[in-house]
Amino acid sequence: MHHQRATRAGAPVSIWTALAAAFVGTLVLTTVLSAASEAKLTRMDLPFLLGTVFTTDRGKAKVIGYLTQFTIGQVIGLLYYAVFAAVHHADVWLGALLGLVHGLFAGTVLVNIVLPMIHPRMGTTTTSAPDVALLEPPGFLLLNYGWTTPLIGGAAHVAYGAIMGASLATAGAP
Repeated sequence: MHHQRATRAGAPVSIWTALAAAFVGTLVLTTVLSAASEAKLTRMDLPFLLGTVFTTDRGKAKVIGYLTQFTIGQVIGLLYYAVFAAVHHADVWLGALLGLVHGLFAGTVLVNIVLPMIHPRMGTTTTSAPDVALLEPPGFLLLNYGWTTPLIGGAAHVAYGAIMGASLATAGAP
């Protein structure tokens, strides 16, 4: 099965192009977030946060978290691809705008509503430490992990979107 979409100019833009861009975008996003964590600019450790959904083993959680992050990045890349195809336009600025919306969604709805519902070790405003061993709840825009966290996370998501938009525009997306 060959997945491609014809652009107005007739040149095909492959789904593989979108997946490659999503891989690069996820690599940049994950590297920025991990570097910020290592530099103590944020207490957020996204691979650890994601990995502890699946295991309590701290070492394994990081590995599983990185694999989960890259898998999610690929799926989200396909969503960006679908948006660009739906509006018949892709460029760095539209990608950056989508990245900003993506980051705001991740920092609000995703980590404060969705993730606590499926994360067996994440605290919420209705749990307490004596109930069960928990991860600290992220809070609005992940502010519980430091005031710089939403700035760094937002910039990383904008970069992801810009990479998606620029890559698809360069490949010939309308």
